[in-house]
Amino acid sequence: MKNNIIKTIKEYVLIIIGTMLMAAGVVYFKVPNGFVTGGVSGIGTVLGKVLPFLSPGIWISLLNIILLLFGFIFLGKSTGLRTCICTILFSVFTMVLEWILPMTHPFTNQPLLELIYAMALTSAGAAIVFNYNASAGGTDVIALILKKYTNINVGTALLFSDFFVACTSFFALGMEAGLFSMLGLFAKAFLVDTIIENINSYKYFIAITDKPDIVCEYIHKGLHHGATLHEATGTYTDNKKYMVHTVCRRLEAIKLKREIKSIDPGSFIIVTTTSEIIGRGFRQV
Repeated sequence: MKNNIIKTIKEYVLIIIGTMLMAAGVVYFKVPNGFVTGGVSGIGTVLGKVLPFLSPGIWISLLNIILLLFGFIFLGKSTGLRTCICTILFSVFTMVLEWILPMTHPFTNQPLLELIYAMALTSAGAAIVFNYNASAGGTDVIALILKKYTNINVGTALLFSDFFVACTSFFALGMEAGLFSMLGLFAKAFLVDTIIENINSYKYFIAITDKPDIVCEYIHKGLHHGATLHEATGTYTDNKKYMVHTVCRRLEAIKLKREIKSIDPGSFIIVTTTSEIIGRGFRQV
């Protein structure tokens, strides 16, 4: 119970951080430059320019309330609740940042540089939020629905859900802003998938050793993971050895490599990276 509470708190802290990154990217880089890379933030940017009697932050809040209902209907209570929390936080952070440091013009006169920061912040934030089965509302909800019912990855789902929104920037904000927006849309789709894969990356170990019992004991007691063991024969030396298979997280991998070499300096270790570990102690389908 204690571990579950700590895990839940950690997840919500990361969700809050991800939401803050997205809000900062929108307020300080996307809105001042008129980048419309999709999402409710993109629609809010367009409406803020076309209908300036409401700020982009208020437009984002209104649109999110409408689309949030779809999250509960199609994604279930758990994801819907997290999406609701993120939506409220995203709207609050957006309006607070607009109040703390209102942006009347971009930080620089280099739109490509501004686009890079806009995509880096919003993509990193979105990836963190998506990774914990949540979204910041708006068209991100549509992306989660597409992911759930079509099995396509998050980046492709975002590309589908945001493409037509990004197209509106050509008409509302001009050709230059439209071209930058389309570039940012494709960059975001790539970055979100890349960041999620890196967040979820694990290390798959194959250790060929003469001391499998001690190695497995460390894996069990030191890392709290399981292992698979079988006997093998080296074709060069014709010696009998044992192969220990296990998977662990990236930080654990550093400890495991050192420990195996400490236990058996003559061991042979193969380490590969994977982002699809499904089972007890890792991810569930």
